[in-house]
Amino acid sequence: MTDQTTQTAKQQAETVLRQLPDNCALEDIQYHLYVLEKIRKGRKDIEEGRSFTADEAKERLALRLTN
Repeated sequence: MTDQTTQTAKQQAETVLRQLPDNCALEDIQYHLYVLEKIRKGRKDIEEGRSFTADEAKERLALRLTN
């Protein structure tokens, strides 16, 4: 099976559709495609250095909550 990071968007959508049951609702398909896109964007952010470690996130949140 092809790694999802090397698949085209269409191939990823086809993979999602094959994995869902035949009687799924349109909303189920939309949700799964939405999640897939969020994961793709998150991976891209990580690759481009737009991410925080858990400790950094905790520090940033603590600062916001105290102000």
